[in-house]
Amino acid sequence: MLLGSGATVVGVAELDAYLDGEIRHLNRGVSIAVDRTLREDTLKHLGRLQKKVVRYLKGKGFRTLSIPPDSDRIRNKFVAELYSLLTHKMAATCAGIGWIGRNGLLISPHFGPRLSLATVLTDAPLKSDIPYEQSRCGNCRLCVDYCPSKAITGKTWSRRDPYSGLVKPHRCRVHKEGARGVTDRPNCGLCLQICPYGRAKGRTKPKDVMEIV
Repeated sequence: MLLGSGATVVGVAELDAYLDGEIRHLNRGVSIAVDRTLREDTLKHLGRLQKKVVRYLKGKGFRTLSIPPDSDRIRNKFVAELYSLLTHKMAATCAGIGWIGRNGLLISPHFGPRLSLATVLTDAPLKSDIPYEQSRCGNCRLCVDYCPSKAITGKTWSRRDPYSGLVKPHRCRVHKEGARGVTDRPNCGLCLQICPYGRAKGRTKPKDVMEIV
């Protein structure tokens, strides 16, 4: 249903290990990804897809909770607190969509770091996909070597040690503030553009990655 409505990739995550308290019963996460290079209204489109999921699941009698794609920017709301416990990237790794690269971004084997994400939690007994447990960047260090702010440390992600010192956010933020584009918004994105994954759609491991690794 979601793929037919414009989603690029969809996965289902088992989240028992990540949720507690009053939302522990919502132990499945529908992770929705859209290729941001194909649409200008990516966030609005993800919101529409989330609403489609919610309508479908509620129509079947299941409970849901949507985490908006920009929930990390929302303040003083419950979803903002939830995002600090379960990010879209973590849900996507659990749903088998990709792993976390050295650049701190979700890396899909087919679309690289070019996906925007949203998540819907539910108590529907959906069959979960196989999660990624560790990075598949291999020996590739393109994002590390070419990061103009030297914000990417070169460490690799694994589920046992998520986000441990992958990126120094302050360095990245300062550089982007000084590299504003034509929209006058903080701009860089070199680590996204240089990643060899996703350059050739449909190839699990692009040629340049095989040469590096």
